[in-house]
Amino acid sequence: MTRPAQRPTHSLTALRLRLAVTGFALLGLTGTVVLDAPPASAATYPSWDDVLAARGQESAKNGQIADIQDLIGQLGAKADAAVAEAEARGNEYSVAQRKAQRAAEKEQTLRADAQEHAEIAEQSAAQAGQFAAQMARSGGADVTTSVLTGGEDARDLLYDLGALSKLSEQAERVEAAATADAAVARALSGQADRAALALADLAKAAEERMAEAQAASDRAQVAYDEQQDNKARLEAQLATLKSGRVRTEAEFAKGEAERKAAAERAAREAAAAAARAAAAANSGGGSGGGGGGAVGSGSGSGWVRPAGGWITSSYGTRVHPITGATSFHDGIDLGSGCSTAIVAASAGTVEYVGWYGGYGNYVRINHGNGVKSAYGHIVSGGFRVSPGQQVAAGTLVALVGSTGNSTGCHLHYETHVGGGTTNPVPFMAARGVGF
Repeated sequence: MTRPAQRPTHSLTALRLRLAVTGFALLGLTGTVVLDAPPASAATYPSWDDVLAARGQESAKNGQIADIQDLIGQLGAKADAAVAEAEARGNEYSVAQRKAQRAAEKEQTLRADAQEHAEIAEQSAAQAGQFAAQMARSGGADVTTSVLTGGEDARDLLYDLGALSKLSEQAERVEAAATADAAVARALSGQADRAALALADLAKAAEERMAEAQAASDRAQVAYDEQQDNKARLEAQLATLKSGRVRTEAEFAKGEAERKAAAERAAREAAAAAARAAAAANSGGGSGGGGGGAVGSGSGSGWVRPAGGWITSSYGTRVHPITGATSFHDGIDLGSGCSTAIVAASAGTVEYVGWYGGYGNYVRINHGNGVKSAYGHIVSGGFRVSPGQQVAAGTLVALVGSTGNSTGCHLHYETHVGGGTTNPVPFMAARGVGF
C-alpha cells in the first residue's frame, strides 16, 4: 500500500547501496538503455604490477594496504552520499509534484463549476424569454384597459390580469436567478484563471525538482558503477598483499566467473519476462473487469493491464494503514508478487525514472494529450527503462517491489489527466481494461 512521502531510513553501508540505489547496473547487464550520466572523476587505482611490486617490501606493502583500504572506504562513502542525495532530491520532487497535482485538480473543478452555472444561467434566461413571449401573446398591458371598460366581462378580465401578474412574478424570479448564476459563473471563471496562474508556477517548480532528482539519480548511478567496477579488484589486491598470491588470484577469478554467471542469469530472466509481457500484450482478450487479471491484458484500445493482482487499496481518501491518519491515495494498489513484471499501460515516452518520496523507486510515462501513467514501489535494481525512452503498450518497464513506504510487494498505479490524478479504475474501464 502507498504511504505519504517520507524519507526512508537506511544504514550507510555498501549493502545499502545495492538495496536502495536506483538499480541501473542491472539495466546495463540486461541490455536495456541506462541513464546518461556525467563522467565520474575516478580516483587513481593501483595496478596488479604495483601490488606485486609491493609484496616483497614490508613497508611498501603496508603503505599499499593502507591506500587500498582507504580507496575502498572512499568508494562506499561516495556511493552512500550519492544515494542519499538522490533520495533527498526525489523526496523534494514528490512534494512539488503533489502540489502541482492538487492545483491542477482545483482548477479543473472551478472550470467545471463555472461551466455548470453558465449553462444554468443560459437556461434561466431562455425561460424568462418564454415567459415574456407568453405575456405578450396574452395581451400584456392592454388587459388593464379592458378591465376598466369591459362591463360584464370585467370578472374574466380580472382573472386574466391576476394570471398575468403571476406570470410576471415568475419571469422576474427566473430572470433574477439567471443573473445570479451568470455572476457566479463569472466569479468561478475568475478564480479558475487565478488558479491556472498558480498552477503554472507550481508546475514549473515541479519540473525543476524533477530535473534535479533525475540528475541526482544519474550521479548515484556513476558512483554505483565505479564501486562495482573497482571494489572487487581492490579487495582482491588487498587480499593478495595479505596472503598468498596464487590462492588469492584463483579465488578472485572464481568470484568474477560467478558474478558474470549471475549477471547472465539475470539477463536471461529479464529477457524471458519481457517476452512473456510482450506475448500477453499481443494476445489481447481484455480482462473485462475481473479482479486479478493477467498483466498486459487489454481490449485492443491501446491500453493494457500494468500488472497482475487484485486491488488491495482504492483511489481516494483513506485511513493511512500505518499512521492511522486520513490521507488521499492518488492511485490504486495491485497485490502483485515480488519481482513480477510491470508493463507500460500504453504507448508513450518515459518521463521520469528514480526515487519519488514515499512511493520509492518510481517510473512515469507520458502518453500525450495531458495523459500520463505512473508506477511506484519498484524493487531496487528493478528499472528496465530510462528517461526519454519510447515504449509500446505492454513493454516491460520495471519489476514489482516494496521500496519507499510499503508493507509488502505491490504495484502502486496512477493515471494522470491534465496535470491531476484521476481514478484508474473508471479511466481504464473506459478503455476496455478491468481490474
